[in-house]
Amino acid sequence: MTSPESLILGRLLEAKDRFVTGNELAQLLGVSRVTVWKHMKKLRRDGFSFEAVRKRGYRIRETPGCVSLPYLHCLLPEVSKDRLIFLERTGSTNSDAERLLGEGRTAPFVVLTRLQTQGRGRLGRSWHSGDPGNLYASFAFRPQVPPERMQLFTLWMGVSLCRCIEQETGVTPGVKWPNDIWYGDRKMGGILTEAKVNADRILELVLGLGLNINSDPSSWPDPLSRGATSLRLAGNGTLDINALSAAVIGRLLEAYQAFLEDAYRPTLAELWETYDILRNREVAGQRGNEVLSGRARGIDGSGHLLVECGNGGVVRLNAGDVTLRGAGSPDEPRAASP
Repeated sequence: MTSPESLILGRLLEAKDRFVTGNELAQLLGVSRVTVWKHMKKLRRDGFSFEAVRKRGYRIRETPGCVSLPYLHCLLPEVSKDRLIFLERTGSTNSDAERLLGEGRTAPFVVLTRLQTQGRGRLGRSWHSGDPGNLYASFAFRPQVPPERMQLFTLWMGVSLCRCIEQETGVTPGVKWPNDIWYGDRKMGGILTEAKVNADRILELVLGLGLNINSDPSSWPDPLSRGATSLRLAGNGTLDINALSAAVIGRLLEAYQAFLEDAYRPTLAELWETYDILRNREVAGQRGNEVLSGRARGIDGSGHLLVECGNGGVVRLNAGDVTLRGAGSPDEPRAASP
């Protein structure tokens, strides 16, 4: 059911610069003007600023600088309201998504928050996620597909995210294999994919996303501030976090559907050519107990990273950290956290 706040917002957004009278909003909701005022007060607490003029009504002056569920409902009319789960503050959206899947909630759904206190990344690392100007979200699925498709899933969602960001903002990020989002040589975001798997099927799948949108670098702890960036810094100023979050949510849900239908592989190969930031660069990686170095040459059909070593041979890495040689460790800055 659409909330009164979302109905009010929808009418105000539709009106753009035109004022909407209190009577019009009261008729829309079937309530008194006093009740309309109470709902407007809730929206102000959510971060909206309104211009109110006697006998003319209301119009939006400023949208929130953090995630707002009523605003997302307006921006994502094609996504049913029960698919978006918003928490002001939580430990980890991935943990929340896993718990809700375990309780039998209908998938897919998306858990969003403004702040995480126990955000986590790959290999058990902790991730900084205390800036409400960023996007912290986890997408929950029940794909029922073979486990060997898991690695391609993460890569596909990464390049789909990069394409969305580029189209929405004009900033062109890249994927550092297998799960980091970079701009230049700085980390802008990260993806953490976790799954519940039996012998032949992925039963439950959670994709956690942390994306730095309007972060203030002065608030980041060292060494994060030396190795991370945000879309605001990479582009031309502050972005509408809800408009971009809605675009990302819509795009990743579409990308998941293409993954389910196994209709994404040609597009993945094309997009990887565009957004692979390691291609033809010197890297170091680990295979078992062996440390390997060489030049990155893209990925194979299974999502392994191809590294051409000094002897001309090519090795395939299927997991682990990869470092750009001479650029420090790309995994040290924890800029975004699922």
